[in-house]
Amino acid sequence: MDINVSQLLLDPIGSTRDFQIDETIDIIGDGQSHQIQGKCNLLRLQNSILVKCALNTEVELTCNRCLTKFRQPLKIKFEEEFLPTIDILDGAPLPSPEESIAFTIDEQHTLDLTEAVRQYSLLNIPMKALCKKDCAGLCPTCGKNLNEGKCRCPKDKNDPRWSKLAELK
Repeated sequence: MDINVSQLLLDPIGSTRDFQIDETIDIIGDGQSHQIQGKCNLLRLQNSILVKCALNTEVELTCNRCLTKFRQPLKIKFEEEFLPTIDILDGAPLPSPEESIAFTIDEQHTLDLTEAVRQYSLLNIPMKALCKKDCAGLCPTCGKNLNEGKCRCPKDKNDPRWSKLAELK
């Protein structure tokens, strides 16, 4: 997801460029490629480029209740500042950014969105992945997926740990 920004770095402050993104990358480190689509707007600032992106993709997750695999759509929106490492006018190296986690523009004036997209994709994956809102999960006794139908386990089976409380009735 490389974008050459050499011309934008030469343009006056406030100049913008719009880019359509339609690429395939591994965003969650599982070795599978995911289609990323959307648009990005690049804004020339005094010493950097501000990137605003609105992207869409989907990832395969495992449901936390029933353990089935399902496709989860992700909407990725972010704003990040990319700092150049080389002066566009004279080719001299620029001082390193104060923050070691800052996104940079490389020596060929190429801005790589891959790491930013990967980080924001991971932030948008739900902490508790559910295949559907009302997922019934698995039967705790036999392990049957209750989304596929009821199991044949007895429903009135009492937990022996509560037997002393049942005697109080």
